[in-house]
Amino acid sequence: MDVKLLLTVFGTVFLAELGDKTQLATLLFAADKPSSKWAVFLGSASALILAAGIGVLAGSWLAAHVNPKYLKLAAGIGFVAIGLWTLRSAYSA
Repeated sequence: MDVKLLLTVFGTVFLAELGDKTQLATLLFAADKPSSKWAVFLGSASALILAAGIGVLAGSWLAAHVNPKYLKLAAGIGFVAIGLWTLRSAYSA
């Protein structure tokens, strides 16, 4: 197993998930007094595992059909676009 890749993916996804809508939704479900905290945890964790699995499958398919150079270019443009949109919304608020 590639430990460096594992730690890179873990750190990146962990930081990306902090404070996002998924975490806030989980927080709200857990804050509901009569809710089972284990049910909330297992439901949220299962959803994240399934979403990650879909991402891995889609990424594997893309890697087999699209030149990695173009994938990196598209990912870079996407991240820049999201960053610019975030900055724009922060200044217009």
